[in-house]
Amino acid sequence: MRMKRFYFLGLFAWLCIFSLQAQYVHDILGGTYQKRTIEMGEDDEGRVVCSLVRRPPLEGCQKAILYVHGYNDYFFQSQLGDSIQKHGYDFYALDLRKYGRSLLPHQDAFYCRSLKEYFADIDTALHIIKEEGHRDIVLMGHSTGGLIISYYMKHHPDANVKGVALNSPFLDWNFGWFMEQALIPAVSFLGNYFPEWTVQSGGNPSYAHSLLKGFHGEWEFDTDWKMPLGHPKRAGWIRAIEEAQRDVQQGCNIQCPVLVLSSTRSYPESAEWHDEYLSSDIVLSVDDIQQYGERLGPNVERHRIEGGIHDLILSPRPARDEAYRLLFEWMEQI
Repeated sequence: MRMKRFYFLGLFAWLCIFSLQAQYVHDILGGTYQKRTIEMGEDDEGRVVCSLVRRPPLEGCQKAILYVHGYNDYFFQSQLGDSIQKHGYDFYALDLRKYGRSLLPHQDAFYCRSLKEYFADIDTALHIIKEEGHRDIVLMGHSTGGLIISYYMKHHPDANVKGVALNSPFLDWNFGWFMEQALIPAVSFLGNYFPEWTVQSGGNPSYAHSLLKGFHGEWEFDTDWKMPLGHPKRAGWIRAIEEAQRDVQQGCNIQCPVLVLSSTRSYPESAEWHDEYLSSDIVLSVDDIQQYGERLGPNVERHRIEGGIHDLILSPRPARDEAYRLLFEWMEQI
């Protein structure tokens, strides 16, 4: 009887260990990349998950970067993860709820009514990374991911974060005076009462064409997850962005070091192709990025990268190399 009890206890312990190890599975990126799906409860649409992607940790490494993607996006930039780990940091990336690997069939892609909905995803990812042996964690965000991280840090001043790196953060809309001062606030107000109202049904493929190998770019990605024509934008989402931007623009007082990177120039996007799209930010205003980026905390380092596009790590060379150089130099200093 005692032998049977020990047998079942041993089997139970083995199953527990196996279960923990099996939390990560092979990721769609291939190579050594792994994915862990995390259950995040339910919202108005039902079941919610987020996805943590990583390269297997280096032995004894206590430093890590957690990367958060932008709007209409997901983590596919394996070159970033490879480069980060070569520089002595373990690498993790988070596909937020309703994005990429985390998008479930019953969900409206990318939709939220407050950017605070993502705070639980970040909290959970940071907890896992810490539990996996990392003491020094850097948050890195691109575009809307940069806004989410800034917003998160303002409301989590005691977060276990050593530094914040922002790649073209979405700190303000890129519209004219009337749109930003009148129309967007009006839509935001209505978004509180009619959140499902579709404000914009489609988009312009020029930015996607500047990235995709089959057009003018160097990269391949899943166009069901990063849609060339975008996805319908709802008033509730507009309200969520407007609310977060206004809060962040007032200043965040982020105490850890902050790196803000942008292109040197913006260029207006249109349906017609222009070669300037390969050397400019055609999504956001770089002046807004730099202006509001300065207000994020007392220790902000800002740079403009000549020839950079909206996602600086996807820029053509030499701008891409310059973005990496600035990132790694900053990482060595913090």
